[in-house]
Amino acid sequence: MGRSPEQNPSYEKVPQEKSFSVSAETKAWSGDALVLTAGLLGPLAFSPYNLYLLAIIVPALLFAACRDLSIQRAFWRGWLFGLGWFGAGVSWVYVAIHDFGYASMPLALLLTALFVAFLSLFPATLAGLVTLWFPQESRYKYLLVWPAIWVMIEWFRGWFLTGFPWLNLGYSQIESPLHGLAPILGVYGLSLAAALSAGLLLVAWYESGRRRFATLSGLGVLWGSAVLLSYVPWTMPVGKPLQTSLIQGNIPQAVKWQPEQVKSTLERYWRLTAKHWESDLIVWPESALTLFYHQVADGYLADLAAEAQAHKTDLLIGLPIFHQETGKYYNGMLSLGSRQGFYYKQHLVPFGEYVPLEEYLRGLIRFFDLPMSSFSAGPQGQPLLQAAGYPVATSICYEDAFGEEIIAALPEANLLVNATNNAWYGDSLAPHQHLQISRMRALETGRDLVRATTNGISAIIDAKGALQATTPQFQATVLTGSVQPRAGATPYVLWGNGPTLGLCLCMLAIGRYAQRSKGN
Repeated sequence: MGRSPEQNPSYEKVPQEKSFSVSAETKAWSGDALVLTAGLLGPLAFSPYNLYLLAIIVPALLFAACRDLSIQRAFWRGWLFGLGWFGAGVSWVYVAIHDFGYASMPLALLLTALFVAFLSLFPATLAGLVTLWFPQESRYKYLLVWPAIWVMIEWFRGWFLTGFPWLNLGYSQIESPLHGLAPILGVYGLSLAAALSAGLLLVAWYESGRRRFATLSGLGVLWGSAVLLSYVPWTMPVGKPLQTSLIQGNIPQAVKWQPEQVKSTLERYWRLTAKHWESDLIVWPESALTLFYHQVADGYLADLAAEAQAHKTDLLIGLPIFHQETGKYYNGMLSLGSRQGFYYKQHLVPFGEYVPLEEYLRGLIRFFDLPMSSFSAGPQGQPLLQAAGYPVATSICYEDAFGEEIIAALPEANLLVNATNNAWYGDSLAPHQHLQISRMRALETGRDLVRATTNGISAIIDAKGALQATTPQFQATVLTGSVQPRAGATPYVLWGNGPTLGLCLCMLAIGRYAQRSKGN
């Protein structure tokens, strides 16, 4: 790797833009086809396929396809990569818009295409920035620059316009040897390790002899260290295991909010719960009840609380809540039994739970008038719900996609609880991808996690992110198993995403310095 660019054609300086000959144009379009195909293959690295090595190979293909390009061409290829990545990976938004949002097929296709096209701007920006800031080809570009900017773009996507951190590269590594890094650096640290692995793989491809061996050795050290870290017990058990039952009512989304369905829904959840009063904790999913709290507080819920107290069982129930004094609606969780309390969802889903620019969009198309789409966000710093004698970190639906928000309840919380309504997405990739995200939260925090969903996949997840039990989809069922409350804090709980982002900035600074030194 000590050779100059003139001696090593693999790292030649980017030439000035020239008019393409026929052969050059053919080569350009073959590169475009390569990145689009690579992007289409990328989601196979995630659940339910879990081909995690693709999360190393696919970014390496993008890095290689952006060599010796103008900024405009690199941006274009990054956008094509994003079209494949998000077009295949989050196409399930079409199901929510068309099947349950009642938009026509052309409109649903258009909205889905616009969403995918917008998300594709993030990998386009990645490729454009790398080419703009680091035009020279070198080993540092692949080992430092591409991985660092990849992670910083992911982090920005998880924040911008309330955030959409779906398909972050790190989630694909929940089953890989790299997962041992998650309790230290979180999912973005896993993304960094995966992107760095892609860079190491690409440099090893370009090199030969001892330099190739050294690069592959670096890859081995990275993965071997992660394996060793996976054996570290970051948290410790506290108290005895709890028997927990998760109620999966499987009320179809299409009829769930219809008034004639309400009585049947109440009866089904009561009946399924009554068979499991021996459990310490019973969890109902998000919006299990389709009446507001004040409508069922004195009758149905009071009777349920009395039964729970008689059997020394605690319940967590998802339901909408209306504050008559403020006129605000909340998507909430209610604890019943030994202690009553409320959790109000803080991170709402745009267009699903509230409509941005409501005065302009509400009523424009039927999709913007979905049931329960006028919620308010719950306040920050809410007291933790108590369940079975332990404080729990509660999240509703895709709130658990934001690790930095989950750790705000730690290390006080001894258990993680997620209540979700996945019925919006039918038989698509979304429930599987969401379950993978939940597993990452358990692994990052060193806490067992229970996940109750309306129609699957409900799950019990241990503190290592491993699935202990799951339910089939589209069945009314109850999942009962044992969970272990835990105390202590992983490094990620203590530090959050700061160290990973700081490491990325250091990598960029080193890469920039190396490029300038090379230029001089």
